[in-house]
Amino acid sequence: MKIIGKHILVLISFLFLVLINNSFAEKITDFEIKGNKRVNVETIKIFSEINLGDDLESNDLNDILKRLYKTNFFQNVEVKIENSTLIIKVEENPIVQNLIIKGIKNKDTLKKVKELISIKEKNPYIEDQAEAEVRRIKNFIQEGGYYFSDIEILKKENDNNTIDLVFNIDLGEKAYINKIIFTGDKKFKRRKLINVITSEEDKFWKFISSKRLLNKQRLELDKRLLTNFYKNKGYFGVQVLDNTVQYDTEKNFNIIFNIESGKKFFFSNFELILPEDFDRNNFIDIEKKLKKFSGERYSLKIVEKMLDNIEKIASRKQYEFVNARIDEKIVDGDKIDVKISILTDENNFYVKNINIFGNNITIEDVIRNELIIDEGDPLNKILFNKSINAVKGMNIFDNVSSEIIDTDNPNEKSININVEEKPTGQISLGAGVGTSGTSTSFGVQENNFLGKAIKLNSNLTLSEESIKGLFSYTKPNYGNSDKDLTLSLQAIETDRLTDYGYKSNDTGFSIGTNFEYLEDLYFAPSVLVNFESLTTSSAASSLLKKQEGSYFDTEVSYSFFYDQRDQTYQPTDGYSTYFFQKLPVNIDENQTVVNGLEYNTYYEYLDNQIFSLSLFAKAANSIGDDDVRISDRLYLPAGKLRGFEAGKIGPIDGGDFVGGNYLSSLNAQANLPIFPALETFDFNIFYDAANVWGVDYSSSINESNKIRSSTGLGVDWFTPIGPLSFSFSQPLTKKSTDKTESFRFNLGTTF
Repeated sequence: MKIIGKHILVLISFLFLVLINNSFAEKITDFEIKGNKRVNVETIKIFSEINLGDDLESNDLNDILKRLYKTNFFQNVEVKIENSTLIIKVEENPIVQNLIIKGIKNKDTLKKVKELISIKEKNPYIEDQAEAEVRRIKNFIQEGGYYFSDIEILKKENDNNTIDLVFNIDLGEKAYINKIIFTGDKKFKRRKLINVITSEEDKFWKFISSKRLLNKQRLELDKRLLTNFYKNKGYFGVQVLDNTVQYDTEKNFNIIFNIESGKKFFFSNFELILPEDFDRNNFIDIEKKLKKFSGERYSLKIVEKMLDNIEKIASRKQYEFVNARIDEKIVDGDKIDVKISILTDENNFYVKNINIFGNNITIEDVIRNELIIDEGDPLNKILFNKSINAVKGMNIFDNVSSEIIDTDNPNEKSININVEEKPTGQISLGAGVGTSGTSTSFGVQENNFLGKAIKLNSNLTLSEESIKGLFSYTKPNYGNSDKDLTLSLQAIETDRLTDYGYKSNDTGFSIGTNFEYLEDLYFAPSVLVNFESLTTSSAASSLLKKQEGSYFDTEVSYSFFYDQRDQTYQPTDGYSTYFFQKLPVNIDENQTVVNGLEYNTYYEYLDNQIFSLSLFAKAANSIGDDDVRISDRLYLPAGKLRGFEAGKIGPIDGGDFVGGNYLSSLNAQANLPIFPALETFDFNIFYDAANVWGVDYSSSINESNKIRSSTGLGVDWFTPIGPLSFSFSQPLTKKSTDKTESFRFNLGTTF
């Protein structure tokens, strides 16, 4: 009886709920629209998505409100049902009749501000949207250095529910960075930290650089760069405290970064946690790599690399819905246990749609091409995060934010991506002076041409012996191949008549690409078509004079670069290997094959004191009867052999250094832990050994096969006008024809 009673109670409850639900539903027999002036009745009915005869419940009224507000035509909406009549009362947003921007005289800046404003004339005015416009414009203006700019929105109401919208912009004075200061337990010298951040101190010769202007977004970037720098050096608990901006009555700004680095940490144990139904064999490679890092210095880069490996596994179909969580725990004072948990989402969702907002310049497909996850795919959290990071890595947006929102389908989610665009053009001017001569360069670069993320780069470089002009075009992710396509056009005039006996003029173009072929292994193939005009000096030998003339060359080149360094700039650990080969296609004109190999390794033998070793070799040989052209003969780079004049070792023909068919070098260098109080100085000792030899065009010329070597002291000084490096060298072994130098310096700066 008790059981029967319970069933009866459940049945009564169910019927009661059904009756209640039906009591709230009402069939619509008529519409009544109130308050509309511009938007006609039929349009509002369409927006509501309700038809006569529909049964409406209370939830349906909320949906109608959402649909009407979503149109942006209304600032207030009321919906109710009376006597089967759907009553919709609206208050329309005013229409922007005229959009006026005051306070900006520069035409280019004014054009950019207009592009940033999403509110357009003849469109509804929305209060929240206008406030977002102010923030967007202010961020852009502050990037130009107008730190204390102010923006006021004025609305002039007209008679026909329209307004004139005025953005009244007070730019104020530009704010320049007078000095950048690093304080606290920073461990590293100022010379190294100043090269980590992007902001620069204002100097009179840096009249082109925008990095000398005070910029909130750039300061936040600097803070992240410093944090990542310290974490990659093992300082797991580093705190880069809020940067402080100080300024005086003359508006000289000082930026202060307060750094508490803490102590250095090392990886201890790694643990990989997998769900029970996962095949552990698919994760063996990751476990092996994790064990290899045990005992190594903590590095954020290693953690990120492990996540990248997990992402590759996550892209497999059987792991569509996996996620990963990393837990780091300090043990034994300076050790860190790392637990990587592979998780499966309790609820499996699919991506219904991806909405992109804020891209006023950048074409939407350009952003979508960076996304690993797509509409219709499983919502994989790892791939989602990697997609957002890929958009950030395009370096054409100030800010990228995202959110995952519900849809009307309980098994689907929508992704909203909001971007804030930034200026992507850049002008650069540089100069250098040193023992081997002076140089000047000028360049213009654009990273988002036509809103397609196309990179354009033009550069002109002048030195004492050459003039070089370059224009390049790079299309990222060409044809959705995940590979960049680069086209370049260059012209070079090299005048080496005085010291090397020849002068050449080269004009050509190339097409190539560069991509990660395997993990940390990069492959860069290219094709070069070049026209060269070659002349020799009057004192040149008859054999060299035979090479005068014009040549049309077609060459194929490729390189492999394997990078295991902890960082690309000033590495402190790891190694890299680079192999290069250039092959002629039209062997009737050109028969020279060039091979090159370079190996670099780095080791931290004391805290922040680095030992580096470099091996370098190159060969130029003819595969036919012709000799290697003099312009293709090899000269040792100046930095590979200190203590000797650049290019002044090796075979000599008629008093000219004509280079060799082969060259090799060994360079060993170690930082010296001396004078720590000198914040802008680094000291090192070095040993260089090298050789340039081989003369294929003549058996009578001494091929100059002898090891040259030197040792000495090097100093790197970060001066107020740029980095200055100089060395004091003592040659140890040499040939009598070599030209030595005991002192060398180089100074470079950008404007």
